[in-house]
Amino acid sequence: MEIAPISDHLQEHLHILFVGYNPSIRSGETGHHYANPNNRFYRILYQSGLTPRLYKPQEDQDLLELGYGFTNIVARPSLTAAEITPEEYREGRLILREKIQKYRPRVVCFVGKGVYEQYSGRRGMQWGSQLDPIVEGVVEYVCPSSSGLVRMKLEEMVAIYRGIKTFIGMEMEKG
Repeated sequence: MEIAPISDHLQEHLHILFVGYNPSIRSGETGHHYANPNNRFYRILYQSGLTPRLYKPQEDQDLLELGYGFTNIVARPSLTAAEITPEEYREGRLILREKIQKYRPRVVCFVGKGVYEQYSGRRGMQWGSQLDPIVEGVVEYVCPSSSGLVRMKLEEMVAIYRGIKTFIGMEMEKG
């Protein structure tokens, strides 16, 4: 089976744009975001109340109806994020900033502290919303990676993601 970059799911005025490191090999094979069976992404979204039901990776494009989009800082699929080169991150950082400026999501959720570190050049951030966003007017929100390689308890991850729901609810009332 061919392993190729997968399509972004983007549109203007998203509530949340989820940004991962890069697609897994399984995502590259299937063409769907967070497709590795060990990835907990869709389970976390459901348990945190961000989705009304448990979605499957094959339904990733359906989340656009909820105002949720997908992209990655690096398009090339790999077994682990450790395989991403500094050059790929440099290029990806610029491309990602352009996407955020063009589509203007309310919240950009970085699925992993390392993704945000590569995007922002900052270190030592806490989970949740970040001060002084790179793209003005867009909330930058850092969550744990949902990869099965991450050893954080599912309940802890869900609690961090749940913070987006609270934040988006507050934002929606203003808008």
